[in-house]
Amino acid sequence: MKYGIVAFPTKPVQDEINSYRKRYDPHYALVPPHLTLKEEFEANDQKIEELVTELKHIANQTDPIAISINKVSTFAPVTNTIYLKVEPTQQLYDLSDNMHTEKFPGERTYSFVPHITIAQELTDDEYSDVYGSISMKDIQIRDTIDRFNLVYQLDNGIWTVYETFVFGKEYV
Repeated sequence: MKYGIVAFPTKPVQDEINSYRKRYDPHYALVPPHLTLKEEFEANDQKIEELVTELKHIANQTDPIAISINKVSTFAPVTNTIYLKVEPTQQLYDLSDNMHTEKFPGERTYSFVPHITIAQELTDDEYSDVYGSISMKDIQIRDTIDRFNLVYQLDNGIWTVYETFVFGKEYV
C-alpha cells in the first residue's frame, strides 16, 4: 500500500489555500492542502507498525512549528507546478530528515522544499497565465503546525489519514 507523511495546516489556512487549488489543482478532491514531509512510499502492515512507533518518538521530541507563507513559487522548468512557498526553518528540515533515516522505506526523489502545491499538471499556456496572475497577489499566511499525519492512498486515489501524531505528546 502507498503511504506518505504530511502536515496539514489549520482549517482556516486550508480554506484559503483551497480557494486557489479548486481551480488549478486536479488533485484538489484527492487530498487536502498539505506540506509533504516524506513523499509516497510502499509498506506492508508489519513495517507500518514499526514506523508508527518511530513516528510517535519523533512527535514526542518535536515542538510546534510556526510557518510563514508569503510568496508564490514554481518548480518550472522541471514541472509546471505552482506552490505557496513555506519559509524554510531548521525545525522543518530536521523533521523531514528524521523521516529519511534507515528506519523508513523509500529514498528522497527530490531535495526537501517546504511548500504547499496550489496548481499542477498545467499546460505551458495555462502555467504562464496562472503563475502570472497568482504571483502578483499579496500572500501573507501565518500558521502553526502542531502535528503530522501518516496517510495512505485508497484504491480510488484519495489519500486518508492512517494516524495523527501530535507534537510533544507523550505516547506510550
